[in-house]
Amino acid sequence: SLVAYSVLFKSLFSADGLINNILLNLHVISQPINWLLDPFWAKVTIIIALTWRWTGYDMIFYLASMQNIDKSVYEAASIDGASKFRQFFSITIPLLRPIILLTSIMSTNGTLQLFDEVVNLTNGGPNNATLTLSKYIYDLSFKYVPNFGYAATVSYAIVIIVAFLSFIQFRINKEK
Repeated sequence: SLVAYSVLFKSLFSADGLINNILLNLHVISQPINWLLDPFWAKVTIIIALTWRWTGYDMIFYLASMQNIDKSVYEAASIDGASKFRQFFSITIPLLRPIILLTSIMSTNGTLQLFDEVVNLTNGGPNNATLTLSKYIYDLSFKYVPNFGYAATVSYAIVIIVAFLSFIQFRINKEK
């Protein structure tokens, strides 16, 4: 599925793709944008693709968690005079903290392991602007002169980075 949606995004964001056609017809731009050939726009395209990929997945966690919040808590807050805005920040957000922690760790981990989108959309280009650690490890192992020891070291670096960032996220979200 990652390859399929990457190919779809590659066709949507090509020079003669749907996105450029819509922007041209709405007179937002005067000439097509080279989404995948310009370093800045290639990064933007990958960010859009990742946002599309992870939003629905994360929303299922949030929806399931919000459905488990007892309605009586909101009813009591409403009786006490709390506005919907206050209920959201005083009840919903604190009760969603474990899910926020889970999705932030999964998103951080998924971003550090990003490979399929980069390979299928830009192949790490233009000028290595979208090169990720996973793509770099792949290149070390199979594209350049194979250097499996160095590739394994970089892989361990990813594990250490993920563990360190997860530890920081746990400390920030630590219950008082």
